[in-house]
Amino acid sequence: MRPVVVTVAITGSVARKADNPTVPITPAEQIESTHAAYEAGAALAHIHVRGDDESPSLDPDRFGQVQEGIRRHCPDMIVQFSTSGGGCDPAKRGACLVHQPDMASLTAGSVNFGEGVYENPAPLFTALAGRMRETGVRAEIEVFDLTHLHNARRLVDEGLITEEVHVQFVMGIRNALPPDQHLLDLLLAQTRRLLPRASWGAFGIGRFQSTVMGWALARGAQGVRTGLEDNVRLTKERLADGNADLVRLAAGICAEHGARPATPAEARALLHLS
Repeated sequence: MRPVVVTVAITGSVARKADNPTVPITPAEQIESTHAAYEAGAALAHIHVRGDDESPSLDPDRFGQVQEGIRRHCPDMIVQFSTSGGGCDPAKRGACLVHQPDMASLTAGSVNFGEGVYENPAPLFTALAGRMRETGVRAEIEVFDLTHLHNARRLVDEGLITEEVHVQFVMGIRNALPPDQHLLDLLLAQTRRLLPRASWGAFGIGRFQSTVMGWALARGAQGVRTGLEDNVRLTKERLADGNADLVRLAAGICAEHGARPATPAEARALLHLS
């Protein structure tokens, strides 16, 4: 079976304990939930942090606490910080990079997000890319719109991100990219044309999580993503019992497509981090 990087997006900035009591909020909860997901097969942890009131936070100290715990309990797991966060001050979105995680997410353009707008003006995402280069952090481009691929190509041409960037297609957010196989094929074709050395994955939001994962695996994706940030349910009738529950489901979908969760060492090689 071929190895595939399983990313676990443990918390995000939207889901709360009222949605699923296992959503990890405090650094201690996040470390524990990540460790369980690691044991279930996740090789990459995508990290947002929250305040004690569950509100989105950009507190670099909290990012540092979570990273230190993951590195202590999950040997060689890839740590990826988010540089987004609903309701957060754009000027502070790169503050977490001081801790030099392995990777950080980068959205190269604005997009509709539900009933609002996820704002990523060019000066902001260009500055974030520059900060990642300065701190030695590998960017993952989160693609919410076709233009984001073209903007990523510009960042490569300007020497701000590597040709071997990892690309994640985000499907199923209301008023953004719909979950559509033909659209995934279009995005993948454009990625191969614009960023031929990139690795890629795709993930779906909510009830589309497993469906999009299957589409990506059928097309040879190097990675898939799961976790409570994107989906709080295991089935329509049942809440997920933590992030590990969703990772185990992802591992089963991988097996259906002749794949298996990569080890952390294999994941680092697939994402050109080794």
